[in-house]
Amino acid sequence: MKDTAPIRPEERFDETRVSAHLTEFLPELFPCTEVRFDQFPGGAANLTYRARCDGEAEYVLRRAPLGRVPKGGHDMEREYRVLSRLWRAFDLAPRAFHYCEDPDVMGKPFFVMERRHGHVVRKTWPESFERDRTKQRKVAESLVDALADLHAVDPKAVGLGDLGRPDGFIERQISGWTDRWFAAATRPVSAMGEVSELLTERIPQRQRVGILHNDFKLDNTMIGDDGSLVAVFDWDMSTRGDPLVDVGTLLAYWAQPDDPTYLVFGGNAVAIGEVLPKEAVRERYAKRSGLDLSGINFYEALALFRIAVIIEQIYARFVAGQTSDERFAAFEPLAPLLANAALQTIVG
Repeated sequence: MKDTAPIRPEERFDETRVSAHLTEFLPELFPCTEVRFDQFPGGAANLTYRARCDGEAEYVLRRAPLGRVPKGGHDMEREYRVLSRLWRAFDLAPRAFHYCEDPDVMGKPFFVMERRHGHVVRKTWPESFERDRTKQRKVAESLVDALADLHAVDPKAVGLGDLGRPDGFIERQISGWTDRWFAAATRPVSAMGEVSELLTERIPQRQRVGILHNDFKLDNTMIGDDGSLVAVFDWDMSTRGDPLVDVGTLLAYWAQPDDPTYLVFGGNAVAIGEVLPKEAVRERYAKRSGLDLSGINFYEALALFRIAVIIEQIYARFVAGQTSDERFAAFEPLAPLLANAALQTIVG
């Protein structure tokens, strides 16, 4: 299965300089004089490349996207720090080996991590999964279990006891994503302001502090041929905070036909809600984690609000000509739809 492609012209970098850096600082991983590169073309934000010496193991390079990066977003140093430690207690986290803070090497800071092999599920199931509901259900259940298991990791035990600031985390999320919305918005969307106000008024009492992935969804994972998870990717927004923030994100992306967001998520990813309904997701997570999910609508609305901002940020880069990826032209109507869904969710 080929999952790489030639590097898009506008996303190229000085391959000679990066090759020299890798062979100097990671000679045990890159025992050659010339490292070869291509690109993992999926995803819509951070840029991910394959790096390898002929006949040797492959590794992954991760860096932030082109153009101006919002404060706190696409944090490669944070992602490196988490992945260089978390793998010891959570084996779905790929191990990170090296961080380069010098933007002159690759255009922006980047890090090197191990490569995992499997399927990244986006718009369609892999061929061997298409008619196999048992495998599909295993994927769905594995997602829920993996999230509960992540939240059971003791941050201090893996050297992440000072990651982020749990106190006031949700308040900062609301104000921060509100600010990012106004910085990125290409047009006014009144529901975004309404949702921001309601979220501020209805913040629940936190039950526990845990490590958050902070963007946990199906296409940020990799699955094996049997349907079990083999990796969780995209940790650049990870932090410590209320674990139900992650659950709200998972539910927001959990496309099922009766959701107002189905045209957004069901059209751009497999409709996993047809395999395992949201109610079963809530029950399974609650049983495995021991947490009370009676107030989960708040967290799902927060996630929809945040996703609306992220999509608008990506669309704004397309409008500004910072990427030629034509997929992003279709993002124009999505933020208003998500804002209205968030409003419906929080008002119940």
